[in-house]
Amino acid sequence: MTTLPRSARSPLALAGFLAAVAVVAVVGSLAATQSRTVYNGLVQPGWAPPSWLFGPVWTVLYVLIAVSGWLFWRASGTRREFAWYAAGLVLNAAWTPLFFAAGAYTLALVEIVVLDVVVAGTLVVFRRRSAAAAALQLPYLAWTLFATALNAAIVVLNP
Repeated sequence: MTTLPRSARSPLALAGFLAAVAVVAVVGSLAATQSRTVYNGLVQPGWAPPSWLFGPVWTVLYVLIAVSGWLFWRASGTRREFAWYAAGLVLNAAWTPLFFAAGAYTLALVEIVVLDVVVAGTLVVFRRRSAAAAALQLPYLAWTLFATALNAAIVVLNP
């Protein structure tokens, strides 16, 4: 088993994780320039949150995701284990362009179900080396599961 370098324990490594997650956030924000208009134009279930809530929620989640990755890295997670985290970042970055820019609500639903599985897998893998890293994935998983239900409702309500 190849372990990640122990030098990853530095604050510089944390900055790297924050930067990597910021790239995901920027991809999402660039693809979602019309997200408020798109979201408000959809038929939504009664339990749908207001559009203004997504920005603050994702800001907190992105910080938690970055710190979680950093804690796992510090715990000497292997590259193979770390692939779960990386896959989650890629899938996270892909959902917003699919949903908001492309209007591919059904494809976005399929994609977010895969994201849910990857985030759950990440949590399990992280738990083996760092309970704190795994715990920081819980709000992310809860939100993506909620977003999956919302995405599914939007697919049903907007045929």
